[in-house]
Amino acid sequence: MQRVYAVSLVVALLGLMALSAGSALAHPEDEICRLDPDLCAAMESMDSEMPSGEAALGFDVTLERGLWETVALYIKLGFEHILPKGLDHILFVCALFFASTRLRPLILQVSSFTIAHTITLGLAISGLIVVPGEIVEPIIALSIAFVAVENMLFKDMQKWRPVVVFGFGLFHGLGFAGVLTELGLPASALVPALISFNVGVELGQLTIIGLMYFALRWFFERNWYRSWLVRGANGAIALMAIWWTIERVFLGG
Repeated sequence: MQRVYAVSLVVALLGLMALSAGSALAHPEDEICRLDPDLCAAMESMDSEMPSGEAALGFDVTLERGLWETVALYIKLGFEHILPKGLDHILFVCALFFASTRLRPLILQVSSFTIAHTITLGLAISGLIVVPGEIVEPIIALSIAFVAVENMLFKDMQKWRPVVVFGFGLFHGLGFAGVLTELGLPASALVPALISFNVGVELGQLTIIGLMYFALRWFFERNWYRSWLVRGANGAIALMAIWWTIERVFLGG
C-alpha cells in the first residue's frame, strides 16, 4: 500500500508539472505582456526602432517602475521559467533529488548547479560568450538522461557527481540566458534584474526539491524505495530526456 501511495505521489507531482509546463508554453514576449503590459509596450516600441534581427537587450524599460518593482518582476519571471514552464529543468532537479536520501549530498549537487548556471548566465547576458541554442538545448537534454541513468546504476551519489553537475549547470545557464535575452533587461537596472531572475530560478529549484522531499521522505528507509521507485522514476526521466535529445538534434524541436 505504501508503494502504491509513493508512486502515486511521484506520478502526481511529475504529471502536474508536465501539465503546467504544457499549458505555459507561451513565447517569452507573450509572458512579459501578461506580467507587465507597460514593459511589453516599451519592448514593442524598441523593436520597431531596431534593425531586423537585433535583440531588445539592455534597453531602458524602467518607465515609472521602482527598483523593487523591477526586482519583483524578474524574480517572478525566473521562478515561472522553472515552475511551471521549464519541464526539462524540472526533470533535471528531480533527477538530482533521486541521487540520495541524505540532505548533504543533495545540497552539494544543487549548490554546484547553481554556481555553474549563475556564471554562464552572467557571461552570456554580458555578451562574453555566445553558444547557439542548437548546441545548448540537446546538451541540456543529455544532461538529464546522464544523471537519471547514473542514479539507476549506483546506489549512492558518486564523488564525481558535483563536478559533473557543475559542468551541466554551465549549459543550463546558457539556456536561461537565451530566455532572458528574449525577455529583455532594463538598462538602468541591468544587474538587479539579472540577479533577481537568477534568484527566481533558484527559488523554483528549491520549491521542486521541497515538494519531492516532503512527499517522499516517509519512504526513504523502505527497501523498495531505491530498488523500485527510484529506478522506475529515473527510467521514465531518462527515456523522456533521450527523446528530447533526438528531437532537438534531428527534428529541430
